[in-house]
Amino acid sequence: MAITFCWLCYTAQAQIGYQKDSLQIKVYTEIEYKGDRPSKIKVVKVFCDYCNEKQIQFISQEAWTISYQNRYGYREKIKNGKAKLAHYIRVNKEDFKKIQ
Repeated sequence: MAITFCWLCYTAQAQIGYQKDSLQIKVYTEIEYKGDRPSKIKVVKVFCDYCNEKQIQFISQEAWTISYQNRYGYREKIKNGKAKLAHYIRVNKEDFKKIQ
């Protein structure tokens, strides 16, 4: 019983631990459809007040890649329109500092 309790406490700490050493950045993207096929993917906004230009480019590319991989997920719902997506990208603080 005590071992189970200790393991649960350790697991809870591990889940909270990511908040200490990582950043979560919100990005809006938009996929434009012509017919039922995606024609254009655009990063609309990166919500990061403290990022430099290289870091914003890195986050934008990550969000674009995620949207590109999910571009056919909205095929049944949207015809001749736009899908607006919000992405939350988590990056390690130390790795993020290295992007200059």
